[in-house]
Amino acid sequence: MTGTGTETRGTTEQELTDNVVASFDTAKDERFREVMQALVRHAHAFVRETRLTEAEWSAAIGFLTAAGHITTDTRQEFVLLSDVLGISMLTVAVNEPGLGASTESTVLGPFFVQDSPEIELGGDIAGGAKGEPSWVAGAVTDTDGNPVPGARIEVWEADDDGMYDVQYDDGALAGRAHLFADPEGRYRFWALTPTPYPIPDDGPVGRLLQHAGRSPMRAPHLHFKVTAPGFQPLITHMFVAGDPTLDSDSVFGVKESLVRPFDRHRPGTPTPDSRRLEGPWTSASFDIVLRKE
Repeated sequence: MTGTGTETRGTTEQELTDNVVASFDTAKDERFREVMQALVRHAHAFVRETRLTEAEWSAAIGFLTAAGHITTDTRQEFVLLSDVLGISMLTVAVNEPGLGASTESTVLGPFFVQDSPEIELGGDIAGGAKGEPSWVAGAVTDTDGNPVPGARIEVWEADDDGMYDVQYDDGALAGRAHLFADPEGRYRFWALTPTPYPIPDDGPVGRLLQHAGRSPMRAPHLHFKVTAPGFQPLITHMFVAGDPTLDSDSVFGVKESLVRPFDRHRPGTPTPDSRRLEGPWTSASFDIVLRKE
């Protein structure tokens, strides 16, 4: 009894997948071979499962081409794509050292910049960016509670208009800086009270979200990258408690352990460093725990 056309087609499809997987058998790098063969198997399985049409695959190639065209030194559309598909957070999850005493990680995002300005303890990262002042303080310790003196703390955030400095054309750095923890591992600085903002949605990733009926909004947050010799680097966020967008963050980056209250203070309320402010301000505390290498 001869096989049906469907059975024959299925056999042919599997033979193609097997041949492509086998084509990487000669790769000298074992990890490269493992990753590429898994990629082929899963990508081929996706095509078979969805019965992807040639027109749909052509549209996908066009989407990726458009993502490449809009990507610049200050805008990474492929990072945005990875973020909104949850791949960035899944990569973070599989590389997380495990739940425990250390601060949880989250996505880096597309707006990190090397060589940010250095500020002193108690300095202001705003650099002219618009927004409500916010006093942020905390301590950097190891998992045993010992201070990590001199830890480098990179901080960056969007302004009150929902824009990062690199999204403007003037080339000025604002809303970002780095500082170093004191001998007791403590740190403090002025920032802006984080507000919700949309990820860049004027490109192919934005059109994808629109087609899916998804919001481009990110929950309000402050980015942190913390490094110290002998410790695993930490990339994380500090989220604002009570914000309604916490449950619908467009890049799935919110973790409950990273949510902190930002206490509001009326105009004229004394600040921790006696800074004179005419309007309202907020304050928040964020202790950071690093895991040793």
